[in-house]
Amino acid sequence: MKHAHDNATIGLLLCKTKNRVVAEYALRDKAQPLGVAEYKLVESLPAELETSLPSIERIEQELAAAESERNVDTQ
Repeated sequence: MKHAHDNATIGLLLCKTKNRVVAEYALRDKAQPLGVAEYKLVESLPAELETSLPSIERIEQELAAAESERNVDTQ
């Protein structure tokens, strides 16, 4: 989730499923070279990452708040 004061995205795009159309749309205006790789999910995060990343609940709260803001702005 990007806020107005955030810096430019560093170029990491994760897709749950393979969808060429979505990936091409997301990257359509990128002129820099790209690297594409597959990855394997693990069951748990390393301990040092668990404390530095937001919880799923926190992400869901932020997404819900952003959606509410968009709905208010469009009314």
